Amino acid sequence: MSRFATQRAKARWLCAALCSAAMIMPMGGAAMDVSLPQPRRAGGMLLEDALRMRRSVREYQDRAVSLAELAQICWAAQGVVSRGYRTAPSAGALYPIEVLAAAGRVDGLAPGVYRYIPEQHTLRMVREGDVSRQLASAAFGQECVRDAPLVIVIAAVYERLSVKYGGRSERYAVLEAGHVSQNIYLQATSLGLGTVAVGAFNDAAVARAAGLGGDERPLYLMPVGRPMK
Repeated sequence: MSRFATQRAKARWLCAALCSAAMIMPMGGAAMDVSLPQPRRAGGMLLEDALRMRRSVREYQDRAVSLAELAQICWAAQGVVSRGYRTAPSAGALYPIEVLAAAGRVDGLAPGVYRYIPEQHTLRMVREGDVSRQLASAAFGQECVRDAPLVIVIAAVYERLSVKYGGRSERYAVLEAGHVSQNIYLQATSLGLGTVAVGAFNDAAVARAAGLGGDERPLYLMPVGRPMK
């Protein structure tokens, strides 16, 4: 590679890094990365049992979830498994899905909205503070969103698919969000947690509450907590 080409490649990388940093900067402070406990990759509940026991849960105990449980759910949603592939299938392996965790009551984690970074298995703070009430308001007052200690926000960047798939990009991204949502359902069940896929919300209000970038479209809210006995 020529010196000019090398310098141009470095400039493109720096521009992308700066744009990414601008998108994830929390309000009033610098970005904060959080290392997550390594996910469990073997053992636990049998898949058949998780499928049989899976239910939509809308009422939660007033108890926190642990950082390890959050880490496991993030990994189930978009974790890297081998050779860059992830836990959910993606058209063309282009991965348009972004997973964010709106943490209200997670042990060992300050309240805030965090973006999951699959390659590093880390969280990156998007904004500070508990946004559960803002998300619930955006979801037309649904109590499950307000009361859950954790809400997973599934969003998509359609443009990542459009280079290859053109007008079918939105369809493929929505299908992929369904794959991710089912992974979260099954992982939550295996952890003794409950969740529900929420699709009724005002997109712009969710984007504001979750600190989404301008090219990110919210597709699901998934409140997570310990089911009421």
